[in-house]
Parts: sequence; structure tokens; C-alpha cells
Amino acid sequence: MALSFDDIDHLLSTRGFHQYGREAVSQLEHALQCAQLAEQAGETAATIAAALLHDLGHLLAPGGDTAEQDDLHQYVALPFLRGLLPDAVLEPIRLHVDAKRYLCTMEPGYWETLSPASQQSLVLQGGAYTVPEAEQFARQPFAQEAIRLRRYDDHAKVPGLATPPLAHYLGITRSVARDLPPLRGNDIAAGQAAQLA
Repeated sequence: MALSFDDIDHLLSTRGFHQYGREAVSQLEHALQCAQLAEQAGETAATIAAALLHDLGHLLAPGGDTAEQDDLHQYVALPFLRGLLPDAVLEPIRLHVDAKRYLCTMEPGYWETLSPASQQSLVLQGGAYTVPEAEQFARQPFAQEAIRLRRYDDHAKVPGLATPPLAHYLGITRSVARDLPPLRGNDIAAGQAAQLA
């Protein structure tokens, strides 16, 4: 079942108040900070939307991350968002965990900049890439957007940081939504009949 924007708003507004893993911010604070960093960097609306929604899978996964198991959150939300948002949003979400694995290999000192929780989750997510794996990752469409998203993700963990409200970033996300097919006459008539019943 695809999510609507109202569903996304509800998820982030209710479940988003839970702590973000073992970090000092909530899921919602992390999402808003990540989107804010992308917006401040002059990213496209699609990348800002990806920054806002990159961890939505944590809110949809039944058990979430544990110390022993990765919840694969980068994949969980994709089927729920596929009919709503384009690949320019979905692919950076899908690739943001792999971008951490890439950066650990290709950027000396990157691992040391990760929070302890992010270092621990890296182990569960497969660890750093080999150089050939990292090179292959970088050739994928939207890999560069995912790498930038990863950097925003890493820095979006500041307790008490002021951000624009969720409605601001949902508005940006709506601006890149897939065009929905126009309603056909029969669909309109069926909808009107259902309202009268």
C-alpha cells in the first residue's frame, strides 16, 4: 500500500518523536535537521525530500535497529513511496547506507567522524566497502546525491537545533511528487456515487 502525504505527515508527527537510535535527537528532529542541511547547501527539491525521508523506514520497520540486527530501513520505505515520488528521491534514500560504506573506504578519517551509534550500525550494515565495491557504488545513478545525503545525515544529530517546521519540508516534497494520472469520467462518477451512498 502506498503512503500518502497525510500518512507521511502522521508518521513523522507521531512516531517521529521516538529517539533516533542511540543518538541524542528524535527521529523527527533528525529528519528536519537533515532536510535543513540539504536546503542550506542549495540541493534540489528532490534531494531535500530524500534528506527528509531517508530514515522513514525506521518508522515503518516492526522492530527497528537492534544491537544485533540491521533493520534494512533504507529499503523498507521504498515500496510505500514508489508510487508517490520519483527516483531522484527514492534512489538517494536507497543508497544512503551504502554511501557510508563508500566514504569509509574512499575518504581517510571519515570513520572517525561517525558517531559511536553510526560506527556500530556500520558493522551490521556490512562494514566498509572494498575499493572495487566503492568504485562500483560511485558509478550508480544518484550515488553522488546519496553521498551528499550521507554527510547531512552524519551532521543532523544536534540536540535542540531550531529548524523550519515539518510542513515546510513536506511542501518541498510535494513539489517533486509524481504526477498522478487524471481521473477518468467513470472514476469521478464512481467517487460521487460513493459519497451519495
